[in-house]
Amino acid sequence: MDAPPPPPPPADSSADSGPSSDWAELTHDCLINVLSRLTAEQLWTGPMLVCKSWLRACTDPVLHSAFDLEARFESSPKSIRWWSPEFERRVDAMVRSAVGWSDGGLAAIRARHCSDCALDLVAERCPNLQVLSIKSCQSVTDASMARIASCCTNLRELDISYCYEVSHESLVLIGRNCPNLKVLRRNLMNWLDPSQHEGVVPSEYLYACPQEGDSEAAAIGKYMPRLEHLEIRFSKLTAKGLTSICDGCLDLMHLDLSGCAYLTSRDIMMATSNLKNLKEIIKPNFYMQSAFRIVDRRPLFIRIQPR
Repeated sequence: MDAPPPPPPPADSSADSGPSSDWAELTHDCLINVLSRLTAEQLWTGPMLVCKSWLRACTDPVLHSAFDLEARFESSPKSIRWWSPEFERRVDAMVRSAVGWSDGGLAAIRARHCSDCALDLVAERCPNLQVLSIKSCQSVTDASMARIASCCTNLRELDISYCYEVSHESLVLIGRNCPNLKVLRRNLMNWLDPSQHEGVVPSEYLYACPQEGDSEAAAIGKYMPRLEHLEIRFSKLTAKGLTSICDGCLDLMHLDLSGCAYLTSRDIMMATSNLKNLKEIIKPNFYMQSAFRIVDRRPLFIRIQPR
């Protein structure tokens, strides 16, 4: 995710090789129609740099009901630079701009490596937010999540994967204040084999994996009864925690437990037996012996036939 390229040089107005079009003269509505077909990345790196009328159109609230950087992150090689303060400030600036341009209408945010500073503004200015995906945010804490829980009560989807400064206390507040939450992703990095993250994640962060799996599970089970999709990869929950989730979240349709090393097949079978709507479950494909030996780290995908 490099800096946007410089704008192209202006066209030679003296050229007379044929009829020309003054794109700056397009009506605002026409520009909005054209720009609405672009991705967020295309919008940020091209049209905004053309001229003032195009910049005004690009910042129209109708184009900013969603802010999505996820596709860009997914398509880029992972880099240790993403965890730097400089990169975090850049992402924060983009989030703040999108919030301002949305004029309160932002309904979905998908970003990574932002901080409490950006989320505080989101909480203040985006009461209609329904989707918040902020994976790998080392500077997002319970403080900003508390404000999100208080101000963005229409949340339906939340992804706080790899956010290690967010605790079970945030899950309690989100659950209490956001009754329509249907999707929760609270995945951790692979602490069983951290080598896959080395070189792209700071070591001190990589080895700071949260230990409160059962506390988080208890919060989910007690305060998020309407969940339909739950991902808790590499959580350190035990059979007790999984039982809390399955007893409280009876609407679950998708459950991802890959990498949950303290669960056995029997634990999972017993806990999920009362989930009548469960269609898909991803189990950890390993077993524990006395020395906790991993057999196969690849997740096992199981499709459950309708009951």
